[in-house]
Amino acid sequence: MATNGAPGEAATAVPSLAVLAQYVKDFSFENPAAPRSLRAGGQNPNIQVNVNVNARGMSETDVEVEVKIDGQAGEGADTVFRFDVVYAGVFRIEGVPAESRMPIVLIECPRLLFPFVRQIIADAVRNGGFPPLMLDPIDFAALYRQRLSEQAAASIPEGAVLS
Repeated sequence: MATNGAPGEAATAVPSLAVLAQYVKDFSFENPAAPRSLRAGGQNPNIQVNVNVNARGMSETDVEVEVKIDGQAGEGADTVFRFDVVYAGVFRIEGVPAESRMPIVLIECPRLLFPFVRQIIADAVRNGGFPPLMLDPIDFAALYRQRLSEQAAASIPEGAVLS
């Protein structure tokens, strides 16, 4: 572990975040209406995308972070394509206080993984016969704040008065 300070001073750990590995854990692409759906001149279908981030500790310093993105173009019988991908990475986090660790795990780690999962989705949609789907950047900080709000709301007993 790296330290900072002059000889004889108490050593302090320098915060660090390292990517040890990244990989596809699960992947699916469906093109249920092919080849009918591949005809040129079709209308632009409604595209829905869902994002979820999960993490699990592997050791005192290592954590696996998963970014799950699923989506589809069209609905019901008019579904043009759908995809589901879980892309993960193993990260080593050192020198970070415990209270600061969770935002790094659920914001910074997914932010590092996102460009790779975005490319996987774009390539799969293109290989399915459609223009590549280039997902907009995701605000993982907003997802983290939303998760905290949901957890706080779930911990308030029903009927409690908030002041």
